[in-house]
Amino acid sequence: MAAPLVKICGINDSDALDATIRARADFIGLVFFAKSPRHVEPDKAAMLAARSAGRTTIVGLFVDPEPDYLARVMASVPLDRIQLHGKETPAQAAAIAARHGVPVWKALGVKKREDLLAADAYAGAVERVLFDAKPPEGADLPGGTGLRIDWAILKGARPAVPWMLAGGLDPLNVAEALSVTGAPAVDVSSGVEQAPGVKDAARIAAFCAAARGA
Repeated sequence: MAAPLVKICGINDSDALDATIRARADFIGLVFFAKSPRHVEPDKAAMLAARSAGRTTIVGLFVDPEPDYLARVMASVPLDRIQLHGKETPAQAAAIAARHGVPVWKALGVKKREDLLAADAYAGAVERVLFDAKPPEGADLPGGTGLRIDWAILKGARPAVPWMLAGGLDPLNVAEALSVTGAPAVDVSSGVEQAPGVKDAARIAAFCAAARGA
């Protein structure tokens, strides 16, 4: 079985970026959502993207983005992937991919096994779905909350789209999560932080090592 792909999300400074590259993460995530403690402005994101060019794949996370804002970001930041974390429909996701010429990922909140079925509607519209813990009703953040999915509901899951596991992962539990779910890829944000929005280099390294050693 191939080693799982690893994404470190919420990168917002050079130290976190360098730590992620040293740990050989497959993807870095830049968050373009003002309510998040991991939010980056386009000018800073452009600097981080330039620093990481050719060394990892850059994913930009957006929540129901306004078309003009998304276009401004894409004009200045060389994103390799667009990740949608709001209420975007399959048609909207497909339109964004076509408009910007970049593969799109779609995050889906999961609380029970029936929630996994939503992924199938995105077949042909997105490159990948992320199964993340469904936030509480009325929460300001759609992800990055540290909440964990009940991994048992993902056991044997075979969605029609390639998928990634997110939600409540950290260096101590990622190996178990992979063992239970068989996830082909994992995403972490708060689980490798020392405070909200402040990444920890040692935790990033430990997470990548634990995921690959699972």
